[in-house]
Amino acid sequence: MTGTHTDARAGSDPVVAYAATLAAALHGPARAKSRMVREIRDGLTDTVEAHTREGVPYERAVRLAVREFGSPDELVPSCQRELTLAQTRRTALSVTLTVPFLIVCWQLIGASGPGWQLQRTGQLFAVQLAAVAAVAALFAAAALAATGVLARRLPTPERLPLAVAWAGTTAGVAMVVATLALAVVSPPAVNWPLLTLAALVTAAAHGAVASSARACRRCARLPVA
Repeated sequence: MTGTHTDARAGSDPVVAYAATLAAALHGPARAKSRMVREIRDGLTDTVEAHTREGVPYERAVRLAVREFGSPDELVPSCQRELTLAQTRRTALSVTLTVPFLIVCWQLIGASGPGWQLQRTGQLFAVQLAAVAAVAALFAAAALAATGVLARRLPTPERLPLAVAWAGTTAGVAMVVATLALAVVSPPAVNWPLLTLAALVTAAAHGAVASSARACRRCARLPVA
């Protein structure tokens, strides 16, 4: 009898609706967001069950539990803050890992064949872009520290997520343009299979970094507690 009653209200369960409303209002890494909403939903469910065991009707038990937890609108700012920091760290990590790897690829391309001494202008341009990407990677590494261990002792700067987002965008653009520059100025003797592989890796890295940077920029513009 109890199981039948539970199944009947499953489609319109206010706890499920609560979790869905909360999930729709939050933005951030999918896995972190899913885990956060699940934990809140499970906690709310446990509180509702505790009230019903005391003889409180289900609908009233839900209202009491929501009053204790707070409404979705009340929880969104603090939850979004955590997700924004998670997205910031994800973006910073993607930049920190991909840029040094691609710089090594560029170095290998530069040393892959004779004739590069005739391409000073192109080399200089690529080196400048690599330097821009490297600075962005250093900033991203500092952001990882600021949102990790240091966050326990120091407050996270309010504009850090947006700064990391733009650093990711800058690094992504620099990676693509540097690879294109190397391809354009490459002498005939260059190792073209290596250059092609570097271009494919750069495209994949750019896609990952750019996507993460856009998500970070979106999160950074949302109100947080």
